[in-house]
Amino acid sequence: MLSRPLDFMAYALSLAELALGYTSPNPAVGAVIERDGLVVGLGHTQQPGMEHAEIMALNQAGEMARGATMYVTLEPCCHHGRTPPCTESIINAGIAEVNIAVADPNPVVAGKGIECLKAAGIKTNIGEYEQKAREINEGYFKYIKTGVPFVIAKFAMSIDGKIATRTGDSRWITGEEARNYAHGQRHSVDAIMVGAGTIIADDPQLTARGYSGRCGRAKLQPLRVIVDGKGRVPATARVFYEPGKTLVAVAEGQFSTGILKSKREGTEYIVLGSENGLIDIADLLKTLGQRQITTVMIEGGSKLLGYVFDHHLVDKVLAFVAPIIIGGEGAKTAVSGRGVDKVADALQLKDIKIERFDNEFLISGYT
Repeated sequence: MLSRPLDFMAYALSLAELALGYTSPNPAVGAVIERDGLVVGLGHTQQPGMEHAEIMALNQAGEMARGATMYVTLEPCCHHGRTPPCTESIINAGIAEVNIAVADPNPVVAGKGIECLKAAGIKTNIGEYEQKAREINEGYFKYIKTGVPFVIAKFAMSIDGKIATRTGDSRWITGEEARNYAHGQRHSVDAIMVGAGTIIADDPQLTARGYSGRCGRAKLQPLRVIVDGKGRVPATARVFYEPGKTLVAVAEGQFSTGILKSKREGTEYIVLGSENGLIDIADLLKTLGQRQITTVMIEGGSKLLGYVFDHHLVDKVLAFVAPIIIGGEGAKTAVSGRGVDKVADALQLKDIKIERFDNEFLISGYT
C-alpha cells in the first residue's frame, strides 16, 4: 500500500503507458483502486487473452475493493471476448465508485460499460484526463473507428532539413539520448515501415533495442514492413536476420523467382497494385489493418515519406531536429514527393509539442 497523497487517475495513466507495446490489438489500460486515501490495488492490461487492468487491480485489492473507488483510463468492457466482462467483476467486487478517463469507441462497448455500472448503483464519473487517455491509445481509437492503422511519420534531420549528406552518410544526425527515445517509440508501435532505398543505403536492423527487454524476444518485436515495389532489397539485408517478422510489399509483376528463393522463416512477401512502380500505400495500410496492426511508424526514406504526405496518410509527425548544418544541393531532404505549390497550402501541424534531448529537439504534432 502507498500512504502518500496521489493523483489516482494520473497514476492509472502511468500504468497504462507501461502496457504500451504489449497489448495490441487491445488498448493499453491502467487501473488503480483507492480506499480511504490508500492504493489497495493496481494493474495494467496484460497481453491479449490475459488479465485486463481492472481484473489485475481487483485481484490485488481482494476484500479491500468493497466500498472502494476505482480509477481506470478506459471504459471497462461489458462483453464476453477472450476474457469475461470487467463490469461484472467490478460489480461483484463491491466497488462503490468508478472514475473513467475516456469512453471506449469499440461498438461492443461504446457507453454500454458505463450504463452497466450505473444500473448496478455504482457512482460513475467520466472525463478526467480525457485528452491524455486518448493520446495513449490514439492508435487503438483510429483503428477501431476506421479499420486502418494510425500512421506516425518519424525522421531526424539537420537544422537545414537534411537527413543525409550528398554522399549518403547519415550516421548519426541525432545523439544517443534521442536515439534511445526513438527505440522507445518503436517499442510502442505494432509495425515499422521503410522504403527499399533505406534498406539498401543504410542496412538497418529496424528493431526496438534495449527497451524493456524487448530485444531478442521475437514475438514482441514490431513487425518490419519494407515497401519494395521493384523487388530491389537483397536477401543479405540485416533486417531479414533479426528477431521478429518482416513483411515485404512488392508490386505486381515484380514477384520474381529470385524473390521466392530469398524467402525464409519470419519473412513474408505480399503483392500489391502499383502505379508507375509505386505501391499504393493506402492499400498496404488496409492490408495491415486486416492483420490487426493498429499503429505504424514510417521511418523513411524521403520518397516514401513524400508519398504518404502527398496522399494525406499521416496522422502524427515526430521530427527530430539536430543543431547541425549539412548543406549541399545533392543532400537528401526528409520529405520529397510532389509537395505543394504554395506555402499557404503547406501541411500545418496541430497540438504541437517540443521536447529536448541533449542538444536535439523533438517537434511532434498531428496532421
